[in-house]
This record gives sequence, structure tokens and C-alpha cells, in this order.
Amino acid sequence: MAERRPRYRTGDDDLDARVEELLADAGVDSNQDLAFELMTSVLRMAKEGLSRGDLKIANSTLKEMRYAFHVFDPYRSVRKLAIFGSARTGIDEPAYGAARAVGRAIADEGWMVITGGGPGIMTAGIEGAGTENSFAVNIVLPFEPAGGGVMVNDGKVINFKYFFNRKLTFMKEASAYVMFPGGYGTMDETFELLTLLQTGREVPAPIVLFEPEGDAYWRSFRHFLEVELLDSRLIRRDDLDLFHITSDVGDAIEHLTRFYRVFDSIRYVGGRLVLRLRKEPTDEQLAQLNEQFSDIVASGEIERTEPAPVEIADGDALSMHRIRFRFINNEYARLHAMIRVINTF
Repeated sequence: MAERRPRYRTGDDDLDARVEELLADAGVDSNQDLAFELMTSVLRMAKEGLSRGDLKIANSTLKEMRYAFHVFDPYRSVRKLAIFGSARTGIDEPAYGAARAVGRAIADEGWMVITGGGPGIMTAGIEGAGTENSFAVNIVLPFEPAGGGVMVNDGKVINFKYFFNRKLTFMKEASAYVMFPGGYGTMDETFELLTLLQTGREVPAPIVLFEPEGDAYWRSFRHFLEVELLDSRLIRRDDLDLFHITSDVGDAIEHLTRFYRVFDSIRYVGGRLVLRLRKEPTDEQLAQLNEQFSDIVASGEIERTEPAPVEIADGDALSMHRIRFRFINNEYARLHAMIRVINTF
């Protein structure tokens, strides 16, 4: 490991060697460089005299993340839908029935669901998908019972102290999102999700804003965005295409699953954005992409490519076809538009 020792070290050669030795004794034989840096961070925080409060935050954060990674790891190959909405929605309300129907329909497509684990919309989504197809990602609050009452003793329940860890887990694990009407928490999650997609800090994914028939919750939300943000040039028109508003369960499921009809995933390799696809575009389709989306290509053109050595080393989606280009990194709404076109091929 010495030849690959990261630059990020403790500053003490003897201590660095002991960290390497400890990792070897523990049987850490993969990703040793990253494990070394994690250990280094712990040692540096301890040596720098941080307050006990700061160390408590770091300690709880790392433990929560480790457990969440552990719970989700066996299900990496299964796409997951995150369902958000109010914990106060009653079982007799239309939104509750719709959330249950969405959960059932997406499970029928072979997906799993992730909810906040609480009552209301969260319980409805789990009831629809079934506990065997569901994850409950709870936040421990003094005024709200942990869990939706339908996943007790299920191994796919995670209780978080920190909202930021919970949000990270949702964004890291979900391939798509459905937002039902809700309060401050739902608004917070919706705006953060849109911000992450708009800025490219989250990989492209479809969002459905679901309002029951006769309810104008999300249409009012869009109106606010148009009048207060778009008209003031605080967002661009393309940013409004990051989400889809519907009152129909079938339309919601179609929108979510269509996003992955051809598109699979993305990765940056050697300064280029690589899109992994389920089918290879024809010459005519590639020409269409180059003509229609030249505004998001920094230089050169969109072209076919083979898996890069780093992708091969990682075993990363090697069965997929690939196209690549030098992407203008502030055009993520347009990238979503490009993916929607690719899914029509």
C-alpha cells in the first residue's frame, strides 16, 4: 500500500505506517486508500483538539452513514422510488389512496420504495409496495412516532438523528421521486431535490409531483415558480421541466419508468460525461443529438465510446452502450431534456 499512499496523511510517518499495518491486520484488502484516509480523518480530528460536541457530530454522522450503506447494499441492483408527503394525511383522504396505489404499481414494475417511515403518505406507500419491497428511513422526532407501524422488526428500517444524513440516503439510493402534498418538510425536500438536480449535485432522475384529482397543490406551486422565480429570471424555463405534475397513477408510473427506457446512468471519465444506454443509438439518432443539443457541448461532439479502463476496473455497467461528450457543467436541465429524447430512440 505504501506506493499508493494518499497525500492526505496524518503528518507522522510512523503513525501512517501503523495505520497501514492496522488495515492489513483487519483484513482490509479493497479500497485501502480510501480506508486509510477515513482513518486519517479520525486521527487528525482527535489530535486537533476539537470540542466534544464536534466529535459527537462526526461520530454520529459516520455511524449513521455506515449503517445505512450496510442496509441498502444487498439491494444495489434494484431501482428504488422515494415517496415524500405529509405525515398528517389521513387514511380516508384521496392522497393516501393514491400513494398506496403508486407504491403498489411501482413494485409491480420490479422496483422498491423508500419512504420517511412515518405515518400518513409514508405508511401508504409502504402498504402499497409491501414491506418486503420497502425501506423506512426515519428521522427521530420528539413529537412524531418512529416508523409507520407497518415495518416493525423489518431489517430495512433506519433511524436517523440528523436530517442531512437522512436526505443523503434518499438521494443516494433513489432512482426516482414522487412528491405528494405536504407541509414544510415536503417543501424542504422538494426544493432541495430540485436544487440538487438543477446544479448537477445529484444524478439525473425523474420527479413526479402528484396531486389528487381536484387538488391544485402542485399547480399552485408551479404558478409560484413561474411568477416569482421565472418572471424574475431567477430560474430558466428549462428548470420547470425537471418535474412532472399529474393526478393519474398510471401517468406517474409511465413518467418514472420511461426515464430509464434507454438511459441507464452517467459517469465522468477523463473530463467527458459518459451516458450509459440500454441500446446503441443509430448514426441518424447520434446526428440528431448533436444538432439538437450542441448548446451543451463545450467542444467536439457527442460520440460513441467503449467502457473506459477505470469503468472496467470498477466493473461499472459494462454491458451498457455508451456515448460521451464534453459537457457544459451548468446545463443540467438541458441534460435532462437530452435524456428524455434518448428515451424515445
